[in-house]
Amino acid sequence: MENISENDVISNNGFGIYIHIPFCKQACHYCDFHFSTSLKKKGELIAALCQELILRKDEVQGIVETIYFGGGTPSLLSSEELQQIFETISKNYKVSESPEITLEANPDDMLSVHAQSRTIFENYKTLGINRLSIGIQSFFEEDLKLMNRAHNATEALDCIKEAQKYFENISIDLIYGIPGMSNERWIENLNIALNLNVPHLSCYALTVEPRTALKKFIDKGIIPAVDEEVAKQHYEILVDETEKAGFDNYEFSNFGREGFHSKNNTAYWEGKPYLGIGPSAHSYNGKSRSWNVANNTKYIKSIAEEILPSEMENLSKEDRYNEYIMTGLRTKKGVYLPKVESEYGKEFAEYLLKQAEDHLHNQLLVLENQSLKVSRKGKFLSDGIASDLFWI
Repeated sequence: MENISENDVISNNGFGIYIHIPFCKQACHYCDFHFSTSLKKKGELIAALCQELILRKDEVQGIVETIYFGGGTPSLLSSEELQQIFETISKNYKVSESPEITLEANPDDMLSVHAQSRTIFENYKTLGINRLSIGIQSFFEEDLKLMNRAHNATEALDCIKEAQKYFENISIDLIYGIPGMSNERWIENLNIALNLNVPHLSCYALTVEPRTALKKFIDKGIIPAVDEEVAKQHYEILVDETEKAGFDNYEFSNFGREGFHSKNNTAYWEGKPYLGIGPSAHSYNGKSRSWNVANNTKYIKSIAEEILPSEMENLSKEDRYNEYIMTGLRTKKGVYLPKVESEYGKEFAEYLLKQAEDHLHNQLLVLENQSLKVSRKGKFLSDGIASDLFWI
């Protein structure tokens, strides 16, 4: 990649590239992201991703600070396919000297061995990938089967131990609030992760989305319903255990040791621009948001005709204020009142404080150093609190 100094003066300071890989070996019961379990169009799709990168190379001016492969399952891509994407970025974008390059991966994919006896981890390092986000979800077989994950509990452990031979910057995903998961099992899940010395955890409550297998199984009584009170207990345990282990809860679902916070995710919460490449991917430039069609065939056809298959929404001042409230309250930094006044006006700042009065009184919010922050007591309620502060 073309590397340039961070001291070079570039407008916007920097942006991220998110690349959506819409393929999975099998469908997890809880997932409502866009993906296909057929890999027939994988080659065409990779070519289309590269073409979209070229078509949009002048859309955001600045330095690429982060590259994030999400999905779907990016670890289904071969080293050659990943190299094709990296070469396209290198030829068409200015990339920082030390970009954070994250690849989401599943344990079963990464335990395979590539040509010439090189592990997949060695190939990733050679390509420039420097951060792995591994979809563990649980270290218990019964949880993995309920979610229909493609790996088993043994592979979850083996994968992390093998990855640590090559990568220091590793994040793992865990899911709590799973039907049948006791507090004791959730604590054991966390202890396994913490004892492995993984420096970053992303932990999410199991949610029941429409049109998923999980929703159908719950409706038919095959799987018990998700209990929000259990999820709340699991979250409180999560905050306690990670704090004791020296992790910083820098965003509601994200916990990292010093030096291992996700730069990609932090940029998103701070409202930095990003390009979303691939079917269903979203983009943001500070004033508008766009999203690509969630259909692989339509995406490939449109890109082949050099037509961007996307829709756009221009964000009003009220929209941007509401987004800042939503993302800000999820973070450790909170919502900075002088920023609200300078970017949206005094009326918005006064409205925000007025709407926050009850939550401050009930100690769900705290005001410190001119920032509104969710208290420990209010953490699990942060989305609801944010909606009360929205400009309607």
